[in-house]
Amino acid sequence: MALEFQIEKRLPGTLARAGRLSLPHGIVETPVFMPVGTKATVKALTPEDLDALGAQIILGNAYHLYMRPGAELVAEMGGLHGFSGWKRPFLTDSGGFQVFSLGFGIEHGVGKIAKIFPSEDPKAPARNGRHAGPGNASGEKLCRVDENGVTFRSHLDGSRHRFTPAVSIDIQQKLGADIILAFDECTSPLASYAYTRQALARTHRWALESLEAWNNPDQSLFGIVQGGAYEDLRRDSAAYLNALISSEHPGFPGFAIGGSLGESKADMHRILEWVCPILAENKPRHLLGIGEPEDLFECIERGADMFDCVAPTRIARHGALYTPTGKVNIRNARFREDKAPISPGCTCYTCERYTRAYMRHLFLANELLYYRLASIHNLHFIVQLTRRIRHSILDGTFATFKTSFLETYLGHTVGI
Repeated sequence: MALEFQIEKRLPGTLARAGRLSLPHGIVETPVFMPVGTKATVKALTPEDLDALGAQIILGNAYHLYMRPGAELVAEMGGLHGFSGWKRPFLTDSGGFQVFSLGFGIEHGVGKIAKIFPSEDPKAPARNGRHAGPGNASGEKLCRVDENGVTFRSHLDGSRHRFTPAVSIDIQQKLGADIILAFDECTSPLASYAYTRQALARTHRWALESLEAWNNPDQSLFGIVQGGAYEDLRRDSAAYLNALISSEHPGFPGFAIGGSLGESKADMHRILEWVCPILAENKPRHLLGIGEPEDLFECIERGADMFDCVAPTRIARHGALYTPTGKVNIRNARFREDKAPISPGCTCYTCERYTRAYMRHLFLANELLYYRLASIHNLHFIVQLTRRIRHSILDGTFATFKTSFLETYLGHTVGI
């Protein structure tokens, strides 16, 4: 098996743990945050930038890489590692998220990041509303789900494509990531119980088909727990995937937790509390699409080991930068003559060389250098915060670190 997971320390009274994940392209120390490199690149950054800020593993997107430049070309160029120049581990998702983003994500007007928790977003649509999604003024879905797979219309040129579990696994095996994900249906946070149950049955069938199609011993396939915000469905999904074996494989070497995580962060916390105790303790757990500072503490405490999220680089491009006292908006006029770094004491490339005044100038002037420097800072902040959380588990100071960090970052007292 291409993956070995060793738990180094468990935090008493919680499901938090620190571990080491051995993969073909290197060791990953968990808990870990992985930057998102959707198209085999983390926007504006080089592999050397990622190395310098401490990234251990990055995530690529099977759907987007299939659409452009094509999995066959990537394979010919030495897989994702040879093609991109990133020599450490890669994880690829299956295309299952696009089942949501190109389907109900458009129809319902909700997204995995900006509107992942509708009840906490004042602009979120009402239940059963019909709103157009970004880039599709009509609100027309670009994919159709059936019992055997998904038919897509390309977001690039409108051409039609067919994804099944076997197709998704074939694409991911050609891409050559260390960890690949089973094909699944990611449901909308506005989906009904009946639809979510139906989608979960499909996802479970597709999980078995993904397991049967997986034949590369140098890659590790993770099953994906679905079920929306419904307790019985989530528990059923975790139990089913935990026990699933095939004629060729003894089961999934790890798990991802995906799909709709409810309408609030409290819902997300409950979902982890339902799911993580069921999943095999000796296997890693990846929480898909989550990675804000406060989320890391809460979700690690509830058993998540791995995280990915576009938020650090996305908000950086829009002028929001992480500091220990919360996000700052670099366009603010108070930074016009500020000679301090973004975050005093930060050791990232950006903070060691540039001032807030200069960063504000670059942002307002729409200079491309801003995107690189801001992305370096935000990713360094999140990656190093996750590393500090790991160390706090190892030395037994997690509770005090969580309290002190969150009270400073959120600006109010945090109840533990």
